[in-house]
Amino acid sequence: MFNKVQETVKFLKEKGITNPEFGIVLGTGLGSLVDYIAIEISLDYKEIPNFPVSTVTGHSGKLIYGELGGKKIVAMQGRFHYYEGWTMQEATFPIRVMKFLGIDNLIVSNASGGVNPKFSVGDVMLISDHINFMPEHPLRGKNEDLFGTRFVDMHEPYNLEYIAKFEAIAEAKNIKIQKGIYLALQGPTFETPAEYKMVKILGADAVGMSTVPEVIVAKHMKMECLGVSVITDMGIEGKPEAVSHEEVQIAAKTAEKKISDLVTAFVASF
Repeated sequence: MFNKVQETVKFLKEKGITNPEFGIVLGTGLGSLVDYIAIEISLDYKEIPNFPVSTVTGHSGKLIYGELGGKKIVAMQGRFHYYEGWTMQEATFPIRVMKFLGIDNLIVSNASGGVNPKFSVGDVMLISDHINFMPEHPLRGKNEDLFGTRFVDMHEPYNLEYIAKFEAIAEAKNIKIQKGIYLALQGPTFETPAEYKMVKILGADAVGMSTVPEVIVAKHMKMECLGVSVITDMGIEGKPEAVSHEEVQIAAKTAEKKISDLVTAFVASF
């Protein structure tokens, strides 16, 4: 794995990707942040050595390098999911690459189902913590000491200072945001009413199929993380609603501008 990461990093540096400060993972329906980026380099995943290729509708499958909020950034326009058939190590491979490109700050975004009755479809939720209910772990197996220690401290998976800064920016812009705990399940099925109830009982506010493995790998390499979810459907007990991937994409689009404005201001604040 380490050698593959170095091969990919060497390729990207030779393409001109140098000294990025932030890595950004753009989830379902959130790819429009690239409209805010002064793009210098755009590479299809299939061009990049050792990269998987995204198979999910709504995930463009490009690695973007450019400037956002006055900072050099690398953005994944489309992520990789365990449910697509990738191993956890393959799905999180780009996060390893980001670290060795010099990135210490990771911003992750996703679409998720809300179980907190105070939430509404289209809300932006700042992730305060997460619960890992994935059936596999990205750090299972022999530890690679060049990446990080065997046992990773997860007492602060999402940087508390970053959360406070993001909240202050939202307040200054008069943009309402929520804050809550994200629970990750494997997918690709959307949750049953009983599963939504389970998620709520376990103490989460929203549920999705991504993000947590990426954050675990980022923390393995001592990266600081900020996580943002768009609430694209609601799993309120007693009020089950049918949901489709197309509807999730449409709901996510309603929050695109809000998230793009907030993330741009957040990056610019450093």
